Amino acid sequence: MGFIAGILRSALRLPAQIYEFISFLLLISIGLKGGVELAKQSLVSLLPDMFAVIVMGSVLTLIAFPILRLGKFKRADAASIAAHYGSVSVGTFAVAVAYYGTKNISYEEHMPLLLVLLEMPAILIGIILAKGMTKNTQWSTVFHEVFLGKGIILLVGGLLIGWIAGPDGVSSIQPLFFDLFKGVLAIFLLEMGLIAAMQVGTLKDYGLFLTAFGIFMPILSAVIGSFIGLLLGLSIGGIGMLATLAASASYIAVPAAMRISVPEANPTLSLTASLGITFSFNVILGIPIYLAFAEFLHSATGG
Repeated sequence: MGFIAGILRSALRLPAQIYEFISFLLLISIGLKGGVELAKQSLVSLLPDMFAVIVMGSVLTLIAFPILRLGKFKRADAASIAAHYGSVSVGTFAVAVAYYGTKNISYEEHMPLLLVLLEMPAILIGIILAKGMTKNTQWSTVFHEVFLGKGIILLVGGLLIGWIAGPDGVSSIQPLFFDLFKGVLAIFLLEMGLIAAMQVGTLKDYGLFLTAFGIFMPILSAVIGSFIGLLLGLSIGGIGMLATLAASASYIAVPAAMRISVPEANPTLSLTASLGITFSFNVILGIPIYLAFAEFLHSATGG
């Protein structure tokens, strides 16, 4: 609905304060859910998964960069876009959570923790790809944006609160943060559709390559994420969810970090690819495809 309204140039728009409030709710809700489940298991047992996703985010950024350079993107633009695709989309993860819930498909409870970890390595590698290791890089500002950005604070804060409080401790706030999750997500997606429609105009200038990349890259990333999930011994739902995390592209944390560290990069290109193309593709087609591939992979290997 939002995408169609945006294409038709409707006056429909969510007030900025409402959009920010809804984003806050989604981020805290995801963190709380993960924290409650995380309280049921040992953090030490999660170290292999945590290390694997950090490596995965780094590798995906390094794969995307030369592909974009082949498309004759400037170094700064290629590095910025690559960082978006090595990172992760909270919105896509939220849609996947709702989709899996509708299908009654379970997945490993520590996925929100992996979500948080995936935000970080791609940003650092993207900056190095754009500029190299130079004295002029304001690393203190970069680290502050990466580790203390509001998205990370809300996710990690919710994760810690849920972990410390446990199921009983969060029961009193469950109506707001758990029961209303799908409704809040629906309004969030309405605004995302409107924003995605605004980015489509950029395709007139950069055409088929950016469109092809915005669809091909998440599929390739999902395949890589699926095999990593299989090697880690995740369930079908866990493999599908990790594939979704790998396939998603950031449009919140990375743009903010790139704006500070790589100001010469064109942010419109990154948002057109990550939000206008990849987010739309993942929400409409990608998430069910990645789950189907996870089921195939699991059965084919006798998992």
